[in-house]
Amino acid sequence: MAVEVRVLKETAPGERRVAATPETVKKLVAAGARVVVERGAGAAAGFIDQAYADAGAAVDDGEGRAQADVLLCVQPPPSDAIAGFKAGATLVGMLQPTADPARADALQARGLQSFPLERLPRTTRAQAMDVLSSQAGMAGYKAVLIAAQLAPRFFPMLTTAAGTIRPSKVLIVGAGVAGLQGVATAKRLGAQVEGFDVRPETREQIESLGGRFLDLGVSAAGEGGYARQLTEEERALQQQRLADHLKGIDVVVCTAAVPGRRAPKIITAAMVAGMKPGSVIVDLAAETGGNCELTRPGETYDAEGVTIAGPLNLASLGAVHASEMYARNVLNFVSLFVKDGALQFDWNDELLAKTVWPERSDAPAQAA
Repeated sequence: MAVEVRVLKETAPGERRVAATPETVKKLVAAGARVVVERGAGAAAGFIDQAYADAGAAVDDGEGRAQADVLLCVQPPPSDAIAGFKAGATLVGMLQPTADPARADALQARGLQSFPLERLPRTTRAQAMDVLSSQAGMAGYKAVLIAAQLAPRFFPMLTTAAGTIRPSKVLIVGAGVAGLQGVATAKRLGAQVEGFDVRPETREQIESLGGRFLDLGVSAAGEGGYARQLTEEERALQQQRLADHLKGIDVVVCTAAVPGRRAPKIITAAMVAGMKPGSVIVDLAAETGGNCELTRPGETYDAEGVTIAGPLNLASLGAVHASEMYARNVLNFVSLFVKDGALQFDWNDELLAKTVWPERSDAPAQAA
């Protein structure tokens, strides 16, 4: 009997994305899987039930969850839903199992083989499955659009009958995928853009997108492309120079994040107090505490003349393209073990061995 793959309908507040599109469903069916899509799962992202049916999927109201061998999701299902899954089934998504003890207990109680895609190794082969990068790109884009909406200034330079309007000065903090997309988006909107990152090797990437690299004279270059921890002296020097620079900035978009950890605090309350009235801070890192000391996750408010926004789940605002990218990531990952209509797990494959949760002691590739 063919392996059954179920696409779950998201239940998290404000979540508009879906884990599979008609395009990826068609490919799963071609791989021999029986695909079931829960009714309305793709509606918020513009994918109607009929499109899934035309791609070869069955559509139901979720009553057959207990029969599914593989379940696909964007955000982790609630604990009560997990209790209704087939014992020993495979769950794939951005699951964050250790972020919620109740969820972790529920996953283990059902004996689910979970693949939290945020654990995927950062290798060249894994790029086509890298959900963190694909979703960060959309989040960085949306963050700059939110900043432009909140800013009381034009982004581009304009020559008008009332005189010349100078372009806004925009600083993007962090030069990961989200930050680089932010640089590119702000540049396309006509702003005068700078990018800041403690890793000096990001200079070339920022400049290639039309931004100027903000060099504060402190390097935190580490191993494997990650930043090392700054000494107290280095951190103090960096903060003083950044505080001085922020006095002339109109818009700051914060994107610095470390997977699995709290966001680093980069902009202090004192720095915000030194910014000019009408300035805007959009903190993309709000979900993990924020890069700005004054960020309130999920809120936008006025801090003595500076607007601070801490939007959540920004990728969901671009649900169509975010879903298309995410679904392709998921398809590429699931294709590692759904073959010829059956489940075939190769635990010598590090992408499977290092992503699965709980970790498997019998997987050779896991011992690293």
